[in-house]
Amino acid sequence: MDMLQGMAVFKRVVDASSFSKAADSLEMPRASVSTLVQNLETHLGVRLLHRTTRRVQVTDDGALYYEYCARILADVADAESALSSKRQNPRGTIRVDTSATFAANVLIPMMREFNTRYPDITVRLGLGDRNVDLVQEGVDCVIRIGVLDDSNLVARSLGSVRTIICAAPAYLDEMGEPATPDELDRHRIVNYFSARTGKIYPLELSLNGVPTRKAFAGSLAVNEGQAYVAAAVEGLGIIQVPRFMAAKAIETGALREILRGCVCPAMPLSILYPHRRLSMCVRVFSEWVHELVQGDPDFSG
Repeated sequence: MDMLQGMAVFKRVVDASSFSKAADSLEMPRASVSTLVQNLETHLGVRLLHRTTRRVQVTDDGALYYEYCARILADVADAESALSSKRQNPRGTIRVDTSATFAANVLIPMMREFNTRYPDITVRLGLGDRNVDLVQEGVDCVIRIGVLDDSNLVARSLGSVRTIICAAPAYLDEMGEPATPDELDRHRIVNYFSARTGKIYPLELSLNGVPTRKAFAGSLAVNEGQAYVAAAVEGLGIIQVPRFMAAKAIETGALREILRGCVCPAMPLSILYPHRRLSMCVRVFSEWVHELVQGDPDFSG
């Protein structure tokens, strides 16, 4: 049997605590995953997993073997990465998770350049503003905007994201343009809330060094960036948003930046990995994203 394949499948089953989830992430039939693990157990002469109808639990022997598998597979990946680095031709498939707005406005417009530079890397882009279990879902890295939750993931800072306050010209013609943060109290605000916690984020800005954090009741709240910008374009109210998300609407005149005399806080931009040992494909993708944002005025290093 192919021992490396058996080790990789066994490790994924343990990570996912499920044959079905492991099969989905590996894009293999569940029966094939089960057969590979059974063949591995037969070859080793020990039971690696306890199986029930509801869950999979690793045995003591399985836990010990898992540690060896993780180490061996990481060493193999490092060896392949070293050779790929020398060939300057990394090859493989990586799974990247990020928000739909970051993908649509930052990554997708430049993906042809990445494909030209690394023609043998396939990027599978998962979109969503949610917590992702990188190990269970087989995700190689995740790009996130905002303060990170405490976790065991390895984080690399990519810089920060410039934020602005804006509204549709038609809305401003109707309601008047606020000149100070205090004047926001008489305006309609479209709120943004976390898809993970349900928390509504207040507007944050400072004028002459005086910080202001204002929460508004509002008649509309959304939890997705493109819908947030669309609500402002439709004249439903004022929003505070990363500038890259509203850049096209500002260029076309559909939105107008307001309160320019105020300073809006920048938001951290990070890329996260499940561990420090990165394949060459993930490494070059991470470097490419870093280069991308460093050359964009809507981001800062």
